[in-house]
Amino acid sequence: MSPLFTIALVALTVGLTPPAGAQETKRFPELRADQLTPEQKKWAESIALPPRNAKFVNFPYRAYAYSPELAQRLQALSDYGRWNTEHPARLSEFAILITARQWSSQWIWRGHYARAIKGGLNPRVALDLAAGKRPAGMQVDETLLYDLAMQVYRDKAVTDATYDAAVIKFGERGVLDLLGIMGYYDTVAMILITAKAVPPFDANVPQLQPLAAAK
Repeated sequence: MSPLFTIALVALTVGLTPPAGAQETKRFPELRADQLTPEQKKWAESIALPPRNAKFVNFPYRAYAYSPELAQRLQALSDYGRWNTEHPARLSEFAILITARQWSSQWIWRGHYARAIKGGLNPRVALDLAAGKRPAGMQVDETLLYDLAMQVYRDKAVTDATYDAAVIKFGERGVLDLLGIMGYYDTVAMILITAKAVPPFDANVPQLQPLAAAK
């Protein structure tokens, strides 16, 4: 057994699983370290490494563990979108928060709110988004991203004006990368919804309000 996997096994026995309330679901039952196949163990070790530093007993990884081949591909998309595009963290994390808002996924929102603020997103923008409002005070690139995302999610069609403006600012690759980030978190949101995963409460993170008609 490798040192990394030993650490993961110890985590299961010393209370390092998520706080009470985080795993209140019987769907995608939590796998023990000794239940994992060699392929699952290899994947679990890979997500324990920086910069992810994740535990396979936490959602969404708890669900991913059931399909390690899919998990590896999802992880590659996540790694690229979060850390390897040319977009600053402020923008990529904003894209994640927009996706969380559209799915009303408190779990994703909770996991990325602090990262977005640390990356430079104005907290007022995040608060408006949490309330289901069009955020005031967005920077130019944030406005372009928001308009693109809302037309995709709300209208299921992107206007030429919105596309052209986004391409001028981000380039075709940049636009595709933003869509890829949102698409990955769409998948995460669907998994969490299916799992009935409940995130632990964090008083430092604003709660998503009921989503009214999209703005």
